[in-house]
Amino acid sequence: MQTYELIAPCHFGLEAVLKREIYDLGYEITRVEDGRVTFTGDAEAICRANLFLRTAERVLIQVGRFNATTFDELFEGTKALPWEEYLPKDARFWVKKASSIKSKLFSPSDIQSIVKKAVVERMKGHFGISWFSEDGADYPLRVFLMKDEVTVTIDTTGDSLHKRGYRTMAGAAPLSETLAASLIMLTPWHADRILVDPFCGSGTFPIEAAMMAANIAPGMNREFLSQEWEALVPKKVWYEAIEEAQDLVDLDVETAIQGYDIDESVIAVARENARRARVDKLIHFQRRPVAELNHPKKYGFIITNPPYGERLEDKKDLPALYQQIGEAYARLDDWSMYLITSYEDAERYIGKKADKNRKLYNGMIRTYFYQFLGPKPPKRPRRDVASQQ
Repeated sequence: MQTYELIAPCHFGLEAVLKREIYDLGYEITRVEDGRVTFTGDAEAICRANLFLRTAERVLIQVGRFNATTFDELFEGTKALPWEEYLPKDARFWVKKASSIKSKLFSPSDIQSIVKKAVVERMKGHFGISWFSEDGADYPLRVFLMKDEVTVTIDTTGDSLHKRGYRTMAGAAPLSETLAASLIMLTPWHADRILVDPFCGSGTFPIEAAMMAANIAPGMNREFLSQEWEALVPKKVWYEAIEEAQDLVDLDVETAIQGYDIDESVIAVARENARRARVDKLIHFQRRPVAELNHPKKYGFIITNPPYGERLEDKKDLPALYQQIGEAYARLDDWSMYLITSYEDAERYIGKKADKNRKLYNGMIRTYFYQFLGPKPPKRPRRDVASQQ
């Protein structure tokens, strides 16, 4: 089976989390850049990466890389690539997106137009025809220029991987599913530990955690463009990858995942989203303000996305709100707290300095992932095997 260079874009600053996921799937990583991880894999890897990666935004096939400082070089470099190995004669192909950073060529619309023309010229020469019907499957192209290096790719995914299929409605400041999964994976939380999100909104943190606990592949409830690419990714390979994902699901896992919000209508949305994700039995949702957050057990986790006060009129409420968060956390014996917010006075009003602080972007908003680390729970005593014999 042919192998490809595959590129998985992700949130800036979270490449290490995606790297770990790709290694765990069994693939070799060849390059790591800001917001992108490149790895090698075959058609099966295309299917499994789309189905199983929780922190990637999409999966791209790299058709080629070359340097270009003029539009002639861009045209010739693109035309020299073996497009006929990827695109059938009836392919519907277009340049979906072009981006340029620190490069002499910087006009996205010009880059898109020239790359499309170059691909057409290559295809004309190979197929011996001057006109293409483009009435077959979709093959959107994506082109990245970084310091004059051009990377030309085909998108195997379609709608971004953060669109898991379970979230039909979201709150006012939703966190993307891929970012939520990445942040959970930055913590030492695992399925047998308590997790509480006191600002759960549409339920993204609890749902992503429950899907991890139950081993539900994030791409199981959606479709991908490359499912229509019979020549590159045979249907049989897709069926086998989906069957693998189904075999791994464990809905009988015991969890202690809870989501709270002060808005009853938002809680109703979270419950419906959890039901659509098949994890409603694994999460307890409840209307409860953060001031009433309490728990009798030790060593739990708060993982949350509290209000940022992006609207000016909400800013005045933030000091009191973050003070309540701090007071609630102080009551929770030996817990850890992880929160993502753009509010720069968060630590001041929480009343405690974070052990770690990571700068991230939630869309275009610069945020901070504050990590307040509680102690590890004591190790469970190992059962004496000899005494049982």
